[in-house]
Amino acid sequence: MSATIYKHEFLARLKSMIIWSLSVSALLLIFFSFFSAFAEQAALLNESLKNFPPQMIAAFGMDRMDLSTVLGFYSFIFLFAQLCLAIQAANYGFGLVSVEEAEFTADFLLSKPVSRGRVLTSKLLAALTNLVITNLAIWVVSFTSITLFRGEHEYEPATLTLLLLSLLIFQLFFLSVGLIISLLVKRVRSVTPYGLGLGFGMYVLNAFGGIFGDVKLELITPFKHLDGAYIVENQAFDTPLVLLNVAVTVVSLALSYWLYIRRDIPAVS
Repeated sequence: MSATIYKHEFLARLKSMIIWSLSVSALLLIFFSFFSAFAEQAALLNESLKNFPPQMIAAFGMDRMDLSTVLGFYSFIFLFAQLCLAIQAANYGFGLVSVEEAEFTADFLLSKPVSRGRVLTSKLLAALTNLVITNLAIWVVSFTSITLFRGEHEYEPATLTLLLLSLLIFQLFFLSVGLIISLLVKRVRSVTPYGLGLGFGMYVLNAFGGIFGDVKLELITPFKHLDGAYIVENQAFDTPLVLLNVAVTVVSLALSYWLYIRRDIPAVS
């Protein structure tokens, strides 16, 4: 690893990391502040949900959520936090090597006495550090929100810990897939459309899987691999799907190294 490249990459995403951390933290804090009102009207809420189309309820996984419980309500908010964090990780993955190629500064970096493998490792570790700090912020805000607004309702801290542990695995999937896609396409001029496309695309597949009950879709989207409602209901990960998620991440990273080392980097003419 190159400490200079690591520091540069970390600082380059520092502002983005702070914005994402504050935004998702605010989302969790504000939404969970409504928990007491939902819990007090649990019977009315459950009755109201019966009036919604079953397909819509299934799309959000609400057919397996009890919004009158602490973790049931949290798992509903958790889905939207996952979407935000997926876009963050995907943006980092797509921009990891493509930004320098788009700005024609990659040849300057690679002319230094540092191997391509060390360059990519430094970049990945910097992006991982950014994601870990974001996750730490989510951990703090999640436990704080539940402590402040759960009232007399009890919850299982171990299950909440499982939910929060799933976030880093979840984000690593989008980071690695975003990276390998950026290396497969000729040039990524802007990471935002790619990041939004990957994040929302996987989210939509998750929704379709809930509507149609198509098991095959579970093999594609990490929203199913690390489904908050499943974790709360079973107090455990869906091991086969999590292993599939990790396998895709590892293979994507391995192929990314192979592609980057052999990549024809555009230079300033």
